[in-house]
Amino acid sequence: MSTTETTSSQEKRTLRIFLTRGLAAIIWAAVFAARADSLTLGVGVLLVLYPLIDAVATLIDARNQRGFPRRLLLANAAVSTVAAVLPSVAATGSIADVLAVFGGWALVSGAAQLATAIRRQALLGKQWLMRIAGVGSIVIGVAYLIVSTGSDPKLNNLAIYAASGGIDFVIQAGLLARRRRRTVKAQHGDKTLVHQN
Repeated sequence: MSTTETTSSQEKRTLRIFLTRGLAAIIWAAVFAARADSLTLGVGVLLVLYPLIDAVATLIDARNQRGFPRRLLLANAAVSTVAAVLPSVAATGSIADVLAVFGGWALVSGAAQLATAIRRQALLGKQWLMRIAGVGSIVIGVAYLIVSTGSDPKLNNLAIYAASGGIDFVIQAGLLARRRRRTVKAQHGDKTLVHQN
């Protein structure tokens, strides 16, 4: 298999991961927003499920990477796995505890997302949306940590975070699909020129 074919295959897998991850986050946000008025058992299950979705998607993404981006993704998957366990503990306490856990997770995963986007720009382009999403996740993580110390923290803030992250992944998938179409079109044009000569 040529380098071009390998790159195209990796792009295709990454596109699928981005799209699936984005849609799952949007669905999760919609379900969570409808139930986030109090810490019930169902809300607790959802709080565990969201980081698990992220961990699984990140592990699948890591299989397609090499070197530092792969190590970074694996570390992020480990953090997401821990973040899936902690909300179940935090949910037995208070909304503030849950926001603090998610704030810490958003901060760390945002930093990892930003670093991953920078390190694999040669394969997938500049990935400005992913960089912006990484910075946004860091900012939101800090905001959650601050809000968790306030007098009236709200759980529905998590739905906003998940929905915006999901939309970002869907847009990234669309941009990556457009990039792939342009690459295929350019390669097809090159082959046509070769046949004509």
